[in-house]
Amino acid sequence: MTGLGALIQRNMKLYFKDKGMFFTSLITPVILLVLYGTFLGNVYEDSFRGALEAAGASVSDEVIWGCVGGQLVSSLLAVSCVTVAFCANLLMVQDKITGARGDLTIAPVKPGTLGLSYYLATLGSTLLINYVALGIYLGYLAAVGWFLTVGDVLALALDVTLLVLFGTALSSCVNFPLTTNGQASAVGTVVSAGYGFVCGAYMPISNFSEGLQKALSFLPGTYGTSLLRNHAMRGVFEEMRSLGFPEPVMEAIRDSVDCNLYFFGDRVGLSAMYVVLIGAIVLAIGLYIGMNVWKARKQ
Repeated sequence: MTGLGALIQRNMKLYFKDKGMFFTSLITPVILLVLYGTFLGNVYEDSFRGALEAAGASVSDEVIWGCVGGQLVSSLLAVSCVTVAFCANLLMVQDKITGARGDLTIAPVKPGTLGLSYYLATLGSTLLINYVALGIYLGYLAAVGWFLTVGDVLALALDVTLLVLFGTALSSCVNFPLTTNGQASAVGTVVSAGYGFVCGAYMPISNFSEGLQKALSFLPGTYGTSLLRNHAMRGVFEEMRSLGFPEPVMEAIRDSVDCNLYFFGDRVGLSAMYVVLIGAIVLAIGLYIGMNVWKARKQ
């Protein structure tokens, strides 16, 4: 364990020492909040207002922006938990490029210990950055419309932890065979550009075609996004109910922002979403362990 602890400390120090990599990871969630709050905030506001007016309902700006803020925050956290993990896990590739991994394997360090150190170091770095981002996003919600309880905040923290576990395991599996900067850049570009769409963060899955909705319902990230949405928007939905909103209207709103997800027509409950996400984490970690074992035997 002493060797493992030293490797984790070394990996995290190298990550935080790289100012470009660290500040890019830390600033990106903040920049996204500014950009999306500026440009998408009004789009979300118009969407909510239009839906409420069509239903013959009227609410205060605080409630409207509580909905807008909850959707924005859940979307950005869903993306950053995974994309930051890919960024933090690039050290695994950099060690191959620089030859540092070869030096480490010459030392009396088991390959499994080395692989575990990359995972745990990435997990720690990504959790730190996303907890900071969560604090900033909660400050944003307090400014535009706060309807969260302590339980909601704790549930959001749990969702972030699970999504970071998933993102770290996924990035470990994807980055494991990479050996060049070009490959790492290509993977980072694809993940940064595409993950937000396939997990329903940038655009609700309810807006996609029926066939695409069914395909995306097999992806674990979809359920992670929905968990964040449910906990970020639960309070504002309760406020709407207290104002007398009919239940059919509430369900229509929940459907439109993916708080309600359906698997081939059957509604997926929150407990089932947790089972899917945790199962995906276990499966990805198992795959990563298998890749390390195969590599060790091959050597």
